[in-house]
Amino acid sequence: MAVNVEQSPFFTERRVSNQVTVKDPPKFDLESYISNYEGRTRLDRLALIGSTSTYLAVDAFRMAITEAKKGKDTSAYLKVVECLHNILPNDPMGIPDLSWVEQKNRQVKQETERLEHELKAYKNNLIKESIRMGNEDLGQHYYATGDLSNAFKAYFRMREHCTSAKHLADMMLRLVFVSIAQKSWIGAQSHLIKVETQAPKGEERAKLEPIVSACRGLAHMCCGQYREAAEAFLQTSPAFLSADPAAGIRFQKEVLTGNDIAVYGGLCALASMDRSELQELVLANNDFRNFLELEPHIRRAISLFCGSKYSACLEVLEAYRTDYLLDVYLAPCVREIYGRIRSKSIVQYFIPFSCVTLEEMAKKFQMTGEGMSIEEELIYMINTGLLDARIDLVERLLVSPPTNPRHAAHSSALAMAEKYDHTLRLRLLRLNMLNAALEVRVPKGDGGALGTSMMGGESIGASLRRLGQMSGF
Repeated sequence: MAVNVEQSPFFTERRVSNQVTVKDPPKFDLESYISNYEGRTRLDRLALIGSTSTYLAVDAFRMAITEAKKGKDTSAYLKVVECLHNILPNDPMGIPDLSWVEQKNRQVKQETERLEHELKAYKNNLIKESIRMGNEDLGQHYYATGDLSNAFKAYFRMREHCTSAKHLADMMLRLVFVSIAQKSWIGAQSHLIKVETQAPKGEERAKLEPIVSACRGLAHMCCGQYREAAEAFLQTSPAFLSADPAAGIRFQKEVLTGNDIAVYGGLCALASMDRSELQELVLANNDFRNFLELEPHIRRAISLFCGSKYSACLEVLEAYRTDYLLDVYLAPCVREIYGRIRSKSIVQYFIPFSCVTLEEMAKKFQMTGEGMSIEEELIYMINTGLLDARIDLVERLLVSPPTNPRHAAHSSALAMAEKYDHTLRLRLLRLNMLNAALEVRVPKGDGGALGTSMMGGESIGASLRRLGQMSGF
């Protein structure tokens, strides 16, 4: 059912940040897709789908309302109810359950007071472990109620009461978890570095590494650092798929899944790596292959790009653009990532040719529906330095700039001859030094300075002048 979602508060907020409205149906089934997630990310993803997709808006908001009533975040519940009411006023689920809201708020207030009272008692007893666990319980409570700021503060207060490396690593992972929920990517990167430096050794460290790599890749991607994101995702071990909860958090369900790693890593690699790197670091990566098997179309797109079948690669990606625009982390990056991949494809396609007709370029790289013709796109790429070419509007040709192969060959030959001559003279100098019984060595404790020793009492200056004459310098 297609509805107008522009009245939604979620849509209004995201439209300001260049969020687009998705009118086409996605390839995934909503229930199967959302069943892969748990916790707050499940509600966030349903809210994004409802506020972005005209096709799934009603179903997504209904599922979001049901999900919100399972938790303690009454403000999130009221928001999704308002969104559903704005697009479908007669729906019974669009009427807020105020009695449930009042009851839940009362329970949350009582629980908050109880946890704060317990924490105060722990502080009076001066038992570090009890204080640490009290702050942890309070942070979990605040997170469940949607108070992310206080949750972050509660987790941060655990630091001074941690008594082992594992406690410090768990505390930092919780800060990473809250930072991701807040979309505070710089903070998430900072805390991930601390997790790596403070993680325990041995088996515990091995369990944390896949989670740290995946979260670091996510933070880099959301900051627009696609090369770093691709490298982090490619380093993620397949153990991530079956890893035990870290710090009590199932990152595979509450942050991103193995399918997400395949999609994010594959797209970031396509946007930032050349064909040889894609072949070596992605397709030949045995660890990442486990993730690519979950999303075969990503592997197919990378294989097509490596095989110089750029238009087919772009067609595969365009078929899944709708799905990616409904992803809570990927949606803000889709346009830039796709633009980079398209620009790389055009540049690689044009390399073997001296000229190509604009009609052929338009046929190979069809429009993406963003209102830019192939001529405008090529002009933009030339002006920004992405494409070294010229456009002949009279003949309607894309022309490669003229080159002088004869001049290039002569320059290369001269440079090689000069290098060979220099190398030969150095070898002759060494032979003459050996013949003159002159030894040049680095004495011990001289910081790398050259030391000399001569035979027959000859001075350094006289020896070097004589060797220069013998070598032709």
